[in-house]
Amino acid sequence: MYQVGIDVGSSAAKAVVMEGKTILKKVLLSTGFSSRQTADHIYDLLAEAGFTKENARYVATGYGRVSVPYADQTVTEITCHAKGAQVLFGSDGTVIDIGGQDTKGIALKNGRVMKFIMNDKCSAGTGKFLEVMTNRLGLTQQELSELASRGRHISISSMCTVFAESEVISLIGRGTPREDIAFGVIESVVTKVTQLIAQIPGETYFLTGGLCEDEYLIGRLRIALKKPVISAPMARYAGAVGAAVLAGEERGN
Repeated sequence: MYQVGIDVGSSAAKAVVMEGKTILKKVLLSTGFSSRQTADHIYDLLAEAGFTKENARYVATGYGRVSVPYADQTVTEITCHAKGAQVLFGSDGTVIDIGGQDTKGIALKNGRVMKFIMNDKCSAGTGKFLEVMTNRLGLTQQELSELASRGRHISISSMCTVFAESEVISLIGRGTPREDIAFGVIESVVTKVTQLIAQIPGETYFLTGGLCEDEYLIGRLRIALKKPVISAPMARYAGAVGAAVLAGEERGN
């Protein structure tokens, strides 16, 4: 029996197939309009690769976990991200997951969740905020970070994405250089994340989610938190990895 973890987030859906502790396959799709259709598409892709209900146990997590009708079990994002971060990085640290709808902080000790915290969905410290801002500026996330690295101090203070976007529109109207606006956008996210994580401080931080390969943002987080911030490309799949590991534990692996 294979172990399949499916993490249906608000922006992206991820799936990981494992055998024991070995990752055999991963899938990344945009969640799109329908979580159910995306979940069905994931199953089709996995079935084509030979991973079906007959030879695998499925565990679903994430914003759209209830939209995975073939899942044997659904598990909370906190539990799955904690387990996935433990597998990828270690048993002691504070997980930072910057998701599309919210940002989560999870304190781990000996692999156990000691405390967790989440921000408000409207907060500027989320992936959705960055998506709105990159669209407004006509940039990709990578281009935003590249521009921000050359920018100067600009403050975007609004806690709400809608009001923050209005600030950016005003800056554009005043002719503020785009690199300075990009700097302000990234700093806004870093500030909001730092304020959230300050409630569960740690000695080492594990960054999971879609920004795991953004070296500029990771660097700014290291400066703001004054502690090591560790990430890796597979950290995007942390929730799915955790779900897959739990699938194995449920069947006694």
